[in-house]
Amino acid sequence: MDATACNGSKDSSPIFYLVGIPSLQEFLFFPVFFIFLLFYLLILVGNTLILVAVVAEPNLHKPMYFFLINLSALDILFTTSTVPKMLSLLLLGDHFLSFPACFLQMYLFHSFSCSEAFILVVMAYDRYVAICRPLHYPVHMTPHTNTALAASACLCGL
Repeated sequence: MDATACNGSKDSSPIFYLVGIPSLQEFLFFPVFFIFLLFYLLILVGNTLILVAVVAEPNLHKPMYFFLINLSALDILFTTSTVPKMLSLLLLGDHFLSFPACFLQMYLFHSFSCSEAFILVVMAYDRYVAICRPLHYPVHMTPHTNTALAASACLCGL
């Protein structure tokens, strides 16, 4: 049985045709590309600066900043899962996406967004323990516990 792509052609796997922003005229693709590229680069540079600052400064080697590093790394991965394809659509007119690539992009997008939500929950728990039980904080939030909480947040998202 032959598979029919979404654009009506016969192929071994479905191919999706991406329209981008449907009501946008083609002469505006280039300026919109640069706007999205600027935001993407700001996200990458900002989160990388957070990663470098926390790793380089010994005073920031605390649980709150450990979870902030995880959140920054997940934010980089989250935006990198979708934005490059959108940029290639706007700049090169690359409108086609295979089914496996679409499935992978969708899976990564949803798993990284769920992982970010779980990391935010873990950060809230960390602040709860720090504020409500300050004398028990060093006992509850050990490096082993922090690593386990961060790993479980990432694994639950996957």
